[in-house]
Formats: sequence, C-alpha cells, structure tokens
Amino acid sequence: MPMTAAPVARLAEPVVAQPVAEAPARQQSAAPPPVPQKSEDYFRTKSMIFGALIEAIDLAQLARLDSESAREEIRDIVSEIIGLKNIVLSIAEQEELLDDICNDVLGYGPLEPLLARDDIADVMVNGAERTFIEVAGKIQLTSVRFRDNAQLMNICQRIVSQVGRRVDEASPICDARLPDGSRVNVIAPPLAIDGPCLTIRKFKKDKLTLEQLVRFGAISPEGAKILQIIGKVRCNVVISGGTGSGKTTLLNCLTAYIEQDERVITCEDAAELQLQQPHVVRLETRPPNLEGQGAITMRDLVKNCLRMRPERIIVGEVRGPEAFDLLQAMNTGHDGSMGTLHANSPRECLSRIESMITMGGFTLPSRTLREMITGSVDVIVQAMRLRDGSRRITHITEVLGMEGDVIITQDLMVYDILGEDANGKLIGRHRSTGVGRPRFWERARYYGEERALAAALDAAAVPEAANE
Repeated sequence: MPMTAAPVARLAEPVVAQPVAEAPARQQSAAPPPVPQKSEDYFRTKSMIFGALIEAIDLAQLARLDSESAREEIRDIVSEIIGLKNIVLSIAEQEELLDDICNDVLGYGPLEPLLARDDIADVMVNGAERTFIEVAGKIQLTSVRFRDNAQLMNICQRIVSQVGRRVDEASPICDARLPDGSRVNVIAPPLAIDGPCLTIRKFKKDKLTLEQLVRFGAISPEGAKILQIIGKVRCNVVISGGTGSGKTTLLNCLTAYIEQDERVITCEDAAELQLQQPHVVRLETRPPNLEGQGAITMRDLVKNCLRMRPERIIVGEVRGPEAFDLLQAMNTGHDGSMGTLHANSPRECLSRIESMITMGGFTLPSRTLREMITGSVDVIVQAMRLRDGSRRITHITEVLGMEGDVIITQDLMVYDILGEDANGKLIGRHRSTGVGRPRFWERARYYGEERALAAALDAAAVPEAANE
C-alpha cells in the first residue's frame, strides 16, 4: 500500500493473541491459552528501532515497491539497525520484532495476527485499549491493544481508503471491506465516545459449501438437497435471519448451483459475495462526497441492473425501498434472483418486505403489495443463530399465494430444538412437514429435477414416520 496515502502507523503497545488451530464453527472450542505479556524492555527496544527506521527509510521510494518487496526492505533496514546499535535479541525475539514493525508500517498493525487466524469470525475493537474476538460463536477479550486512539484511527483510515471510502469527524460512520471481502464498519468520535470502534466480520479463506453445512449440523442432508434443487431450478429466494445468523454464507452456498453460462449481477453496499461463476458483474453502492453529492444507492444499482441483460440478480442485503425493485426484477423474467434481509421468521420476512416498500414512499394498497410479493417470492430460507452460538437453517418455507388479504405459506422443513446436552450445546433435529408436492414441483419438472426432489422429500419424511 502506498505510504503517501496515510501516515505511517505509530508504534503499538499491544501484545496479540497467538494463532490457534482452526475449529469448526459448530463446536465449542476452548479459549486460546493466555498470552504472556511482553516486557517493557521489549516496547522500549521496539520504540527506539522504530524511530531509527522512520529516519532511515525513504517513504517515497518505499511507496513504489510492491508489498512483499517493501516488507523485505524494512526487514533489511531493521536488521542493520539492530546490528549497529548492538541490541541483544534471540532469533525468535528478532523475528517477532521484525513482524511487529512491518505490520505497523505496511499492514493493519496489531490487527494483523487476528486477521490471519481463520477460526475468528468477528474482530471488535472498542477504542485503543479493548479488543474482542468471536471464536466458535462465543465472544472473548484479547490482549491486543493500540498505542492510542490516534493509531487506531490511522489504521481505520488505511482500511477504508483502500475501497475509496473515508472516515473522519465530518463523516464518522463508514462501511468498507478488506481485500478478501471481509465486512468492515467504523464509527469514529464524536459519535463513538470512548474512541474509534472498528468491527470486522471476517470471511473464511475456504468458502463453506452446503456439504460442510450438513457436516456442521446447520441443515440435514435431505434439506441440503432441497436447497440445491431450489438453486438449480431458478426459484426466487429470500434468505431471512438475524445479524450474524449466516445469511451471506448461505447465499454464497446457494449461488454455487447457478449454471456456469448464466449472467449474474450482484448489488451490495460493501461487496462481500464471492460467486464462483465465470460471468459475474459485481456492483457496489457509493456514499456521498464531502459536499453531500454523488451518492449511488442500492435502488440506483438494482434499477441499472435491469438494463444490463441479467439472467439473475443477487442483492446482498435488502434494507429499504430497493425491495420494490428486487420484486420487480423477480417478476420480470429474472427467475432465480436472490436477496437477504433481517427478519426472525418467514412470516416476519414477508411483513418486512411490505414495510420496506411502504417506507420508500410507495402509496400502493396493502393487498396490491402482497399480491406482488406472492407473485415474486417463491421460497424463504430462514437462518438463525442459537443461544449456544451455533447456526441453523430453521425453516424452508414456500410462498403459496393469497387467501383474502393474507399471504399463505407452507413449511417444507423446520428445525425443532429438543433440549441441550451437559455442555450447554442445544440438541435439535430437522424434520419434514410431510409436504409431498411443493408449489415449485412443476418448475422442478421443467428442469428435470422432479425425481431428485421427490427422493429428497421422501427421505426427509422417513425419520418423522419412524418417530410416530
């Protein structure tokens, strides 16, 4: 990253949590072992070397180097400084010192070791002194600290500037992303009273698949087969769930069954979907500039999508009146379009779509809106994060139509919580509701998937029959 884009990060005073072995998200892994605090001598030595490095290095020349070359250059200079000043360090201490200083100058400082760990789902920085992480669904405090709020703010600016965003007193709230697609939110003073707050929703380097969700217990094998067929036969899907319930992960899993020759366009606030198809166009909203002009909203993107000859439109998260445009897209020949939204049940999901359209200033009668919803949405997949930290797909629900002014739905599969084990882990099972021929049966027949759908529904019904 060019050093001219942001001031060099000041020296950190942290000690960072060390990597631990990756554990599946569904398991309650033990907390990482306590990390010994580094000595004051270490910080004094690091401060002295860092000061000498800033005097010796040519930032303009460093900015012209790629990341690896710049890192090697810094390591060489730091090694020379250590030799010239006759500093006595073991090989391990010297390597640790070199990594710390490189991270401060080129990377995200004390956050680097946390971002390198693939078992961490979230990193939450509450001011310079306190940093929390989420591992296996549980939040824990780390020993990571920043030198002061100025250094933390500098790192926040470094992150958001990479994607053309800014965060300062004039614009203290910012959504951005890391190069790997991880979602970043920054809220800075004066809105954040105790210093800048940085929240990173990390994405695993290895993308989850439906098979892995089955292995983790998030869905039964039969339920996964039904979801796979729903993705293949171009049903219009809305994935509903609370914050952190795994909606984006599930959307990534479903998009894996889109045909390779389809033109897919994604619209997101911060681009985080990672589709594997060769023909994908990714669009991202834009915040207003310093004068408050030039904002591009999700509605603008979805409207523009319709002029780009899409076969499927994927909306990363529906939060407002763009719900109307997504329904129109679903209803105008773009079968297989998908989106996610926040709701706690399939019934609430339908109400949320209606209320979001109303909030956009549309003065359509309630019945007309509901008819539009039933004509557009085929399936609602409900994800939930349970109190033990595990994530489950709790409903696969069809939207059938209208009876009077009421939208009629039917559940194909639901998740029942049966109790909990001695470790506080919830025990449950996915069960079929006994529906033998869902509404999208004819669509499945059109795509030659009706036999696979029948087999999956029959297999899902067997455990239920056995229990009776």
